[in-house]
Amino acid sequence: MTAIASPERLVLVAVLVPFVGALVIPAFHKRPNLRETVTLTTAGLLCAVVFSLLGPVIDGARPEANVFAIAPGLAVALKVEPLGMLFALVASTLWVVNSIYSIGYMRGNDEPRQTGFYVCFALALTSTIGVAFAGNLFTLFLFYEALTLVTYPLVTHKGNTEAIRAGRLYLVLLLGTSLVLFLPAIVATWVLAGTLNFAPGGILAGKTSPAILGVLLALFVFGIGKAALIPVHFWLPAAMVAPTPVSALLHAVAVVKAGVFAVTKVVVYVFGLDTLRQAGANEWLVFVASMSLLLASLIALSCDNLKARLAYSTVSQLAYVVLGAAIATTTSILGAGLQIAVHAVAKITLFFCAGAIYTAHHLTEVSQLNGIGRKMPITMLAFLAASLSIIGVPPLGGWNKWTLALGAADAGQMIALGAIMLSSLLSVGYLLPIVARGFFPSALEGESSKGTRIKEAPLACVIALGCTALLTVALFFSVGRVEQLLLGL
Repeated sequence: MTAIASPERLVLVAVLVPFVGALVIPAFHKRPNLRETVTLTTAGLLCAVVFSLLGPVIDGARPEANVFAIAPGLAVALKVEPLGMLFALVASTLWVVNSIYSIGYMRGNDEPRQTGFYVCFALALTSTIGVAFAGNLFTLFLFYEALTLVTYPLVTHKGNTEAIRAGRLYLVLLLGTSLVLFLPAIVATWVLAGTLNFAPGGILAGKTSPAILGVLLALFVFGIGKAALIPVHFWLPAAMVAPTPVSALLHAVAVVKAGVFAVTKVVVYVFGLDTLRQAGANEWLVFVASMSLLLASLIALSCDNLKARLAYSTVSQLAYVVLGAAIATTTSILGAGLQIAVHAVAKITLFFCAGAIYTAHHLTEVSQLNGIGRKMPITMLAFLAASLSIIGVPPLGGWNKWTLALGAADAGQMIALGAIMLSSLLSVGYLLPIVARGFFPSALEGESSKGTRIKEAPLACVIALGCTALLTVALFFSVGRVEQLLLGL
């Protein structure tokens, strides 16, 4: 490998590629085909760069780059470790597919301000890769906040009253929790540990009392509002007013995954699994995460709006990741990592399907979907595949929840184990009836399916959702490779 393509240089390149793409895209504002070619090229290049780092990281390398120093002991620094590698792989791969989908959706719905949309998307990926490869808490905080700011225009893209209100809530909750809780937690960690650099085994080991560890954990978990743990979750359902590709970005590629990834990384590299578990500072979080995933599942059951139902499903599924971090064992962290990847692929598919249904038939409510499977068979088969993956049915999913359940059982966390099992049953209740309604409308509601003809969304949308549906299967059979990566934590 040449010096130019050394892993250390590639870490910087990975962050810079989408940033440069964001600078180039506006040059083709009046030439949509070239603008979108730049978007796809940038996404493909980022994916190639990230994948080129996978081999060295699995082999034990930890490529790093110091960007610049702010003060002694305080620098913007990048470092690739297994958990960040997994997150970057998920984000960069799904950006390619989301870009394809966006072309079909944005054109199919004649959305305004498409150039600004693609620019903000690229900047969001710059911030996401920065979060994934952050080498210390300071760098993580900077890219985490940048992600909030560059996704705000995406949330308010429609420009109507509802979108502006949702954007205001988005900013207030995410910036508020960061500044009031997350930032003080970082400062306290620096004072106690004398460093902000992530380190295997944690930097707080032996540095403070169990009580203070518990308080710090609370500050981090609720300060990282993108994790959408109840009660800091209201911004997520509200943000569903955005175009569907943005919803997919929020739920699968970047924002919420940045939140649960950050929580998991803090648990592993700031607190340390053994330190957290031995101090008993994790017990309250096990209970809170368990309740969050159950409550969100129950709310999802009552939602008639399709995107709202999927949004509360996301709140529930994110809580699985936080729960895995809270259990604080090697097995549970492995389950949390698998959940990040499996849920990302499945949930982006579900949102792609919701957007395709809206684009082709302008339907938004579950109660309107009688017979939709006969009009959009490819879309609804993809929806079925993604639903089974979320539920945890092999070969579309299952390794993630099985590993989390094993981690809970090994740690003696019976409340967590029960919540994992019950929530999976609840996900059957809020996802599969949509498929049943689509393919098998009841006799009383069958009028909507008479004289049906197939009308799918634009081809780009169908290609994208078909690819991600197939990825749910591919990921199931690639679990060994993912475990190999994460076992290097």
